[in-house]
Amino acid sequence: MFQYLLIGMLLYVLYYRYRDSKCIKNVSDKYVYITGCDSGFGNRLAKHLDQQGFNVLAACFTEKGAEELKNCTSSRLRTLQLDVANSESIKKAAEFVKSEVKGKGLWGLVNNAGISVPSGPSDWLTIDNYKAVLNVNLIGLIEVTLSVLPLIKRARGRIVNVASVFGKISSVGGSYCISKFGVEAFNDSLRRDLSAFGVKVLCIEPGLFKTDVTNFDIITEDLKRQWLKLPQDVKDDYGADFLDKVLPKFRKRVQQFADPDLMKVVWCMNHALTAVHPRTRYSAGLDSKLFWIPLSYMPTVISDFVLNCDKIMPAKCVS
Repeated sequence: MFQYLLIGMLLYVLYYRYRDSKCIKNVSDKYVYITGCDSGFGNRLAKHLDQQGFNVLAACFTEKGAEELKNCTSSRLRTLQLDVANSESIKKAAEFVKSEVKGKGLWGLVNNAGISVPSGPSDWLTIDNYKAVLNVNLIGLIEVTLSVLPLIKRARGRIVNVASVFGKISSVGGSYCISKFGVEAFNDSLRRDLSAFGVKVLCIEPGLFKTDVTNFDIITEDLKRQWLKLPQDVKDDYGADFLDKVLPKFRKRVQQFADPDLMKVVWCMNHALTAVHPRTRYSAGLDSKLFWIPLSYMPTVISDFVLNCDKIMPAKCVS
C-alpha cells in the first residue's frame, strides 16, 4: 500500500512540474505594463522581459530612471513617467498605454511600485505619514489597475500584484504592512471577480531583498527625521538613546537577511506572466518560505513572542 502511495505522489509531482513548465507562445505581440521601474524588481523585470521579446511599457517615477532604462534596452521597450499617488499622472499613463497597445489589449500589468517610509512605532506617526504610504502602495495600485482594466479584459491577460510577506504578518509600525494586507485583499477579490472574463490575477509575496524598501540609509534618515519632530513626552517614553540602540540591530538584520539576488522575485513575476498555468501566489526568498509565512499561521501568542523576543523596548516600558 505504501508503494502505491509513493508512486501516486511521484506521478503527481511529475505532472505538476510538467504543467508548471508550460509557457505561452508568441510573446512578441504581447504588451506588459510595469510600474516602479526606476530600480529594484521593476527595473530588472523590464530588462528581462525586453530580452525575451515582449513589448514592455516601463513606468518610472523619475525622468532619470526612464532615461537610464531606455539607454540599456531595445527599441521595443517604451518608458513613461508615472506617479502612482497622482490621479492625473495615472490617467495620462493609461492613455499612453492605450495608444501603444491599440486593439490588441494589454497582456500584463505588474503593480510593482511601492515605498516603505514613513514607518516606525505607531505613536511616532501622523495620519499624513500613513496616507503617504497607503496612497502609493494601495490606493495607487488600485487606481492604476482600474485605469487599464478594459485593456486587460480585452486581451484576457494577467495582473501581477506585488504584495509582501508583511501582508501576512505585521512586524513594524506604520502603514507599510497595512498597505500590503490591503493589496492581498484587493488581489483576492479581483482574482475572483475577473476569473469569469479569462483574466488571471496573481500575487507575489517577497521576503526581505536588497531594494530601496529595505535600504538602511533611507529608513535611518526617515526615523531620525521623525524623532526630531516628536513631542518631548514621547521622546521621554522611549528614552534619549532609543535610536542608538535600534539602528545597529536593524542594520545587522538587513545585512543578515536581505537577499541581494533580485532575480528570485523577477523569476516569479516572469512565471506569472508567461506560464500557461500560473500559480495563484508566489513566495520569493527562503525567509519568506521558511520563516515569515509559516510564522503568519502560528497562534498569535507564538508570533508575538517571536517578534518581540529581541525587540528593543522603550525606556518606560511596563514589565
